[in-house]
Order: sequence, then C-alpha cells, then structure tokens
Amino acid sequence: MPMTPLTTAGVAYRVPPEPSRWPSIALAAAVHAGLLAFLFIGVDWQNTAPVAVEAEVWDMQTQAAAPPPPPPEAAAPAEPPRPAIAPPVARPVARPVARPIDEPVAPKPPDIVLAREKRQADQRKLQDEQRQQRQQEKKAEDAQRAKDEKAQKKAEQKAQELADKQLADKKLADKQLAGKKLADKKLADKLKADKLAKAKSDAAEQATLDKARADEMRRIMAGAGTSGEAAKSTASRIDAGYQASIVSKIKSTTSYAGSVEVPGNPKVVFTVEELPTGEIISVRLVRSSGIAAFDEAVERGINKASPLPKKKDGTVARTVEVAFSMKDLN
Repeated sequence: MPMTPLTTAGVAYRVPPEPSRWPSIALAAAVHAGLLAFLFIGVDWQNTAPVAVEAEVWDMQTQAAAPPPPPPEAAAPAEPPRPAIAPPVARPVARPVARPIDEPVAPKPPDIVLAREKRQADQRKLQDEQRQQRQQEKKAEDAQRAKDEKAQKKAEQKAQELADKQLADKKLADKQLAGKKLADKKLADKLKADKLAKAKSDAAEQATLDKARADEMRRIMAGAGTSGEAAKSTASRIDAGYQASIVSKIKSTTSYAGSVEVPGNPKVVFTVEELPTGEIISVRLVRSSGIAAFDEAVERGINKASPLPKKKDGTVARTVEVAFSMKDLN
C-alpha cells in the first residue's frame, strides 16, 4: 500500500530521519573513562600503608641489656586533601598493597652468647673428632676381624688338607697291610703246602730207607754165624783213601760251637753202617771223648754226611769205623 504524507493545517508532514549512533558511543566511552579515573583516584587516596609488626626473640639466660631500639622513622607528610567527588553507584573493595619495609640492623650478640657459641662449636668439633676416631677404630677392627677370619679359614683349610692326607695315607697303609697280609697268607699257605709235600716225600724216603735197613739187617743177621775174624779182615781191607774221603765229608758237615783248645786232644769213635748206595743205616758210639757236646756234634755231622762216599770201584763198606779228634775240626 503506498505511503501517503500526513497533512497538518494543510501542510504536508514527513518522518524525520534516524539520528547517527556515533555521538552516543563517544558519550558512553567518555562516561566510562571518567568512572575508571574516579575509581583509580579514589582507591589510591584512601589506601593507607600497612602497619609493620616486628618481633625479636632473645635467650632468657642472657643477662646483658638489649640494645636500644632504633629511632622511629619520620612520619610521612600527610597528603593534601583531595576534592570530594561524588561516589559512583557501585564501588569495588580495594585490597591493600604490601610495601617493602627496611629490615632493622641485627644487634651484636653479647659476650656470653659468643662464649656459649664458641663452647658449642668446640663441643661439635670434639664430637666430630670422636666420631672420626670411632670410625677409624671400627675400620681397624673390621680389617683385623677380616684378617683373623682369613687366617682362621686358611688354618682350617690346611688342617682339612692334612686330615685328608692322613686319611689317604691311612687308606694306603691299610691297603698295603692288607696286601702284605694276603701275600703272607699265600706264602704261609705255600710254605705249609711245601712242608706237607716235603713231609710226604721225607716219609716216603724214610719208608724206603727203613725197608732197606730192615733188609740189610736181615742179611746181616743171616750172616751172623760167621766168625769175628771175617769182619776184622773186612775192616782191615779198607784202604786209606776211602777212609780219608769219608772223614773229610763228615768233617765238612760237622759244626762244634765249643772251644777245641782242650788239653789231651779228646777223641771220639763211631761205628757207621751203610747201604750199598752209601746211605747211613745207623751210627753207634764206640768210645766217647769225654765231652758230650763234642760227641753229639760229630754224630750229627755223620748223619748229615749221608750218603757217604764210595770206593773207586763204586762199592762201599758195610761197616765203617770213624774216629775224630777235637783238633781235627781245625
């Protein structure tokens, strides 16, 4: 619908144009700037310096008088009053701003305090020295203990080695002893067996000799009817060489422990009967020397000399008379 202008008293009316917004913005900005300036000035004017509180702690045992307090600082000149400004509608609460305060010069401690501090320092120094000395003593004790333990361990090791060696030596000795006992037992068994074998052999040989002697005795007894002249003639026919060989052999088997330096040169005579092989059948004492030990020694030598030597033709005399003087054994 087309706009038609209003008319008043016959004059046409038009709507005025909308005013510009920039003047309003500038006015609002100016008002806010003034408000901020007022707040800043008002807060700075009403802010007061905080009261500084100082406290000094003194030892109750201190007898010296405390130094006089420093003179109070001159009061700052009061600021001139500022013109009153109408307070704004809303005012924020201002916070106090801390200002640095000059620290007072520390008073010089009295002499008793210095003496006590020196005494305490000396005590601390003495305690440090004692602590260091104890540490050194502990180190020395630890070193000595370690040394003793090492020596003890070495001694125990040496003792163990000695015990092991002794045990090994004992085992070796026991083994050697057991071997020696076994060897001795084997040797004893062998000797016993040899002895038994020799005994059997000797018994068999003795049986053979006994039989031969018995046969010879029967033969001799059978010819006993002959006269003694025949025996004498037979004995006289023994040659000197055959007799000397018999005496020489008997002398080599005769051992007399007594002294032969006896006055009179005692003489012993034996009659020996032998087999055709030269084996001795019997030994009979015909005349004693008067010394029994000498007679027995010669008799043992005769028995050991069996079989006796033969003649040059290989025959033997059935009966041989053997005479021995004590000096013949020299």
